[in-house]
Amino acid sequence: MIALERDGGVWTATIAREEKAGALGAAMLTRLAEIAEEAGRNETARLLILTGSGKVFSAGADLGEMTSGLATAPEWERLSAAIAALPCLSIAALNGTVAGGAIGMVLACDFRVAVPGAQVFYPVMQRGFLPQPSDPARLAALVGPARARRMLLAGERVDAQTALDWGLFDRIAAPEDLRAAALGLADHALAATPAHVAAIKRLCP
Repeated sequence: MIALERDGGVWTATIAREEKAGALGAAMLTRLAEIAEEAGRNETARLLILTGSGKVFSAGADLGEMTSGLATAPEWERLSAAIAALPCLSIAALNGTVAGGAIGMVLACDFRVAVPGAQVFYPVMQRGFLPQPSDPARLAALVGPARARRMLLAGERVDAQTALDWGLFDRIAAPEDLRAAALGLADHALAATPAHVAAIKRLCP
């Protein structure tokens, strides 16, 4: 359910679970984390793109696995940490809405591009769970503390244009142009040396 394509130095991991709106189970989270960790070790990896299939990027945790402790599983944070630690560039190419725990991997990426109909919402208050430990700080760094509170405490749904205005999204692109928009953001990094990319990333909070 996680497809990996390598095209030279561009790695694309796709959540291929349209029938479940991209819902993530423990095995899928582990696989995504393994891909990110492998990209971090592989000197030929220059860009990791995370995307989905269908009209939803990910609805978050698979509700069928919630009773087994998925909501608080360490795999969520393992995945976010692996993406954040990448020396190469990482981009979330959101083919649709992202919700719940799936937001963590998106926040950990260097850039986020999305289709016009994408929404972002994190219903942790409604569901009775805490967000992933690293998510509130990353969210606040992008949108500011007040807006982060609105999303986490008030469950505010943010549409694509608002997310762009807030700095949560970096670009909006039509579905057929989504990958091109992601690659456009990576142009300079792909033309630079890996060491230069890693050095600049270390300077960016």
